[in-house]
Amino acid sequence: MLQQSRSNGYLPMITLSNIDLAIAALLVVMLAALSFYMRTGVTRQLLVAAVRTAVQLTLIGLVLKVLFENTAPGWVGLMSLVMLLAAGREVMARQERPFRGWQGYAVGTFSMFLSSFAVTIFALVVILGDTPWYSPQYAIPLLGMLLGNTMSGIAIAMDRLTQSAWEQRDTIEARLMLGERWDVAIQTYRRQAVRSGLIPIINAMAAAGIVSLPGMMTGQILAGAQPVEAVKYQILIMFLISAGTGLGTLAAVSIGSRRLFDSRERLCLGRLKAG
Repeated sequence: MLQQSRSNGYLPMITLSNIDLAIAALLVVMLAALSFYMRTGVTRQLLVAAVRTAVQLTLIGLVLKVLFENTAPGWVGLMSLVMLLAAGREVMARQERPFRGWQGYAVGTFSMFLSSFAVTIFALVVILGDTPWYSPQYAIPLLGMLLGNTMSGIAIAMDRLTQSAWEQRDTIEARLMLGERWDVAIQTYRRQAVRSGLIPIINAMAAAGIVSLPGMMTGQILAGAQPVEAVKYQILIMFLISAGTGLGTLAAVSIGSRRLFDSRERLCLGRLKAG
């Protein structure tokens, strides 16, 4: 079988051992040592992130193994909820001036729920048409990719929006005093925020296949899938991610922009945490 695979140009998937992973981890340790030597101030964050990556991915691998063996909509829904809540926390943590209290958490979480869940369900029901449509083999990885990219887009957009509102507060208040509505006074900064949130996915689509081979496509090829089929899935994923990121960013910026003003259309920067 191995000889046949080689003759067709395809090799069987290489199974990684714990030693292989440990060797790769040494590269991160080396980077951390260099970072410490250069006093960059990110050594601890780098090591913590590496440990979190290993632990979290190992745990999710065990959870997915159980889900694949016991397909049930309740468990898939619970897993999706946990992913959404974790993503909402990360959105808030990546902003320099997030909204105070539950609002800072709710804006990003609700926007991701509207966009990522809607696009994921649309893809599962209309495009993939898998039976059952909530099969964790497709639902969880697809939702994870959408949430991850939408989370980044929303975090960047919200950070740009709140920072611009803080830095340009005098200009915004002057426009309000001249009689402009709140949405007109902040529309320039709102457009800039949306643009910032969409730049990463636009760059990813523009560079796909030329500068980089996207992760899902690379993973399928390494697992032995034919490149043409892997490309089809990657195109689908890129389009879904762009739609989810765009819709989520637009929703978050729209909601966040309104929360910057009170019912009398006054700028309320006291709703933001200090940077």
